[in-house]
Amino acid sequence: MKRQIACAAGLLGVLAAVATAQPSTAAGAFTPPRAKHVWVIELENKSFDAAFVQNTNTYLWKTLPSQGKTLRQYYGTGHFSLDNYISELSGQAPNVDTQADCQRYMDVAGGLPVPDSSGQFVGQGCVYPAAVKTLANQLTEHHLTWRGYMQDLGKDPAREEATCGRPKSGGVVVDPSGLGGTDGTQSAAANDQYAARHNPFIYFHAITDTTACAADIGGLPRLFTDLKKVGTTPNFSFITPNLCDDAHDATCAGKNYGGKNNQGGLYAADQFLKRVVPQIQASPAYQQDGIIIVTIDESGDVGTPAGATSCCAEPTGPNTPAPGQVGPGGGRIGTVVLSKRYVKPGTVSDVPYNHYSFLRSMEDLFRIGATASVPGSDGKGHLGYAGAAGLAPFGKDVYDVTAASVPRPTSVTPGTGSSGSGSGSGSLPSTGLPPYLPVLGLALFGLLLTARRTRRG
Repeated sequence: MKRQIACAAGLLGVLAAVATAQPSTAAGAFTPPRAKHVWVIELENKSFDAAFVQNTNTYLWKTLPSQGKTLRQYYGTGHFSLDNYISELSGQAPNVDTQADCQRYMDVAGGLPVPDSSGQFVGQGCVYPAAVKTLANQLTEHHLTWRGYMQDLGKDPAREEATCGRPKSGGVVVDPSGLGGTDGTQSAAANDQYAARHNPFIYFHAITDTTACAADIGGLPRLFTDLKKVGTTPNFSFITPNLCDDAHDATCAGKNYGGKNNQGGLYAADQFLKRVVPQIQASPAYQQDGIIIVTIDESGDVGTPAGATSCCAEPTGPNTPAPGQVGPGGGRIGTVVLSKRYVKPGTVSDVPYNHYSFLRSMEDLFRIGATASVPGSDGKGHLGYAGAAGLAPFGKDVYDVTAASVPRPTSVTPGTGSSGSGSGSGSLPSTGLPPYLPVLGLALFGLLLTARRTRRG
């Protein structure tokens, strides 16, 4: 009996050693960090090459990448702006009106769910019915907080609401029912460069029909007040600069964040970022467990094949044959992820991601699972195309993984959009436990059972 027990103990040691030696390398096994505060800053209309290779304004292409991780194969999901913001917040694919930036603020006509597991709603229009949920709704349901900070929101009360930010026509908030009304914020004014189409929250009745719209969506100054304490900092913050400081307008209607008149583009974006990002980094919440994501909505190469490339097997959606108007996506744009605790500075990843990947990443980061009211398109709490089978959320390539440091990203040939896998520094092989482990387990069980019977005898 002693010999059998000793043999069993030896096998137990082997099993323990093997289990310890086997890393959790399967992509699906990765658990994101316990970050509790995320800030997203959204820029406009720049390809990866324009923003990170050809850019002469150093804060975006040099300073931020030196502090964090550059995602060199990150793609927009459509053209023009609004459909990308919609994808980020809800996983809904572009339709003809969101592709055109919704010149009229109007409800999605029809708004009927597609009879499949995609979580998509059929219909044209801009403001989705209350049945279409967003990341904001998910956060609220899980007792987490969110807030939208929109630069210049409310500066001209004749153009938009002081909070929430829905567009006005004739000084009255546009009613989106029926044919809706004209969005007067499509172009910037010298005193107000806010654009409603860059405020994704107001395109969902699940938000606009609640008190959260006015309570949690406001101007940029509130950000700096909220940053003073961990307790006043939302778990998820979405920041959109105005039409000048997000690099959208090359010639601005007014001053940029650095105080210069009319000078926009990537120069203005640098002025904004170099003043706002350090304030977020200095906040107690960021120091404790924060992540900053600086991304872009779409490539500026609109109407070209390169500007309409995609990744990650992006579906075209039920409402438009080509999300990128002349192709399947919004082009390669790039993204930078910063975190004092979770991201190694000066690193890169070439794993393909897009805005649906971003949404899935946020849902996973905040541990948002399926609930009775928001089961998600995959039954696991992922909304719309964020729940697509095989779509990769940010993994170990993003969160604190050793990757090649580079002084400046170089141009990488865009992907073809036919695959959601990549061979970047963070690629994870799909390996599981060795096949002989179950056999060893059965052998151990048999030896222990024999030893027990011998002892009884």
